[in-house]
Amino acid sequence: MDLIHNLGIGFETALSLQNVLYALLGVVLGTLIGVLPGLGPVATIAMLLPSIYSLDATPALIMLAGIYYGAQYGGSTTAILINVPGESASVVTAIDGYQMARQGRAGPALAAAGLGSFFAGTCATLVVAAFAPPLTELAFKFGPAEYFSLMVLGLIGAVVLASGSLIKAIAMIILGLLIGQINTDVISGVPRYSFDIPELTDGIGFVAIAMGVFGFGEIIANLGRPAEHREVFTKDVKGLWPTKADFKAAFPSVLRGTALGSILGTLPGGGALLSSFATYTMEKKLAGASGIFGKGDIRGVAGPESANNAGAQTSFIPMLTLGIPPNPVMALMVGAMTIKGIQPGPQVMSSNPTLFWGLIASMWVGNLMLIVLNLPLIGIWIKLLTVPYRFLFPAILTFCCIGLYTINNSNFDVYISVIFGFVGYLFYKLGCEPAPLLLGFILGPMMEENLRRALLLSRGDWSTFVTRPLSAGLLIASALMIVVVALPSIKAKRQEAFSAEGD
Repeated sequence: MDLIHNLGIGFETALSLQNVLYALLGVVLGTLIGVLPGLGPVATIAMLLPSIYSLDATPALIMLAGIYYGAQYGGSTTAILINVPGESASVVTAIDGYQMARQGRAGPALAAAGLGSFFAGTCATLVVAAFAPPLTELAFKFGPAEYFSLMVLGLIGAVVLASGSLIKAIAMIILGLLIGQINTDVISGVPRYSFDIPELTDGIGFVAIAMGVFGFGEIIANLGRPAEHREVFTKDVKGLWPTKADFKAAFPSVLRGTALGSILGTLPGGGALLSSFATYTMEKKLAGASGIFGKGDIRGVAGPESANNAGAQTSFIPMLTLGIPPNPVMALMVGAMTIKGIQPGPQVMSSNPTLFWGLIASMWVGNLMLIVLNLPLIGIWIKLLTVPYRFLFPAILTFCCIGLYTINNSNFDVYISVIFGFVGYLFYKLGCEPAPLLLGFILGPMMEENLRRALLLSRGDWSTFVTRPLSAGLLIASALMIVVVALPSIKAKRQEAFSAEGD
């Protein structure tokens, strides 16, 4: 009954005219961002963070959440029609979706992606509503030692589940932790690593780093790529409804994708990207010889698209209940909550129930808007793809710089972001995934604070981390994760699972 009562509060909040309009703005903007190659939800949310200063917390977070799961929908449109994944989680959708488009079956592919995403989004939102309260109750039992151990688990999880080289992921985490140390020490009041630059005594701005690495870095990387001419299958988008055989083949894949995505979304480093790759690998193995994977199998579209939407929704669970961001988008959401003066963590549900449940209910509203809007708008998204990038990037850069300047009315944030833009491009050239850097930067200061608080409470006794059951359990889980990923067979499987990303 509590769940029904809480959801009643949520829908009352989410269905207010202001919140419905901001949810609509978020999902439309998210779809647009998903459609445009090279602009992901991370870069977009980073660019829009300055704009939320004038908004109330609830509509601001509803809009940012809409951008995130809206981008999962939009990314599939270009992946299917022109073989350009608009969003990284849609990379595997392009494999079979594009082949279906070439065979004149773009309609069923787009419908399978849209309906699968809607079903998964609806189920995953129910998972968030059901599991968030008990997790919040558990989180109230956490002290500084438990929070420190949880963050250690989060950082190790981010390394283990990051695609690409483990060494590079560890290097990114360490770099993020080091950048997070540039501030004024809270206990002694002494500036650290500020090099006598007054602006650095408060630390480097989160928005400046995120916008630099993901926004400016992506723009520089896109400008470095040759303009490729690809076929656009707009003429073949007809007969949107899949056949009975398509439904029969796709529905089990949607169920499996929803289940796997819901689980993987809650893991550190998880979310939409990991969910879609893992589901595609699973579907391919389950199909065996009967599958035509890589040649236009509808299961290769329905499964990953369901998984990436489910993963996008359930990644809100650790962020809302524990204050721990499992992926870069959630790290930005933590940043947005901090900007609005809300401390992410278990107290959000009790101190801001309308925000907490309103955000969850808005996901249902947003998913319904997406399925109603997306299929009729396909023609408009395709026209947008014909706008040359040389016209798009100056506009994006201008809005980025205006947004950065307005945060503190300071040029310094713009300069820092430009520096990190070149750093982001360097990461791209070196094949380093920048997401762990952002997680390290967010979690580093929180880890340090909880470490010091735990040691102060225990009077310098380090055994407090292993004598408290919850803390010890989290540290054992961290150690097991390191041992498991170091095993040769697991290491080989991990490389195989992420190899599709590079294809």
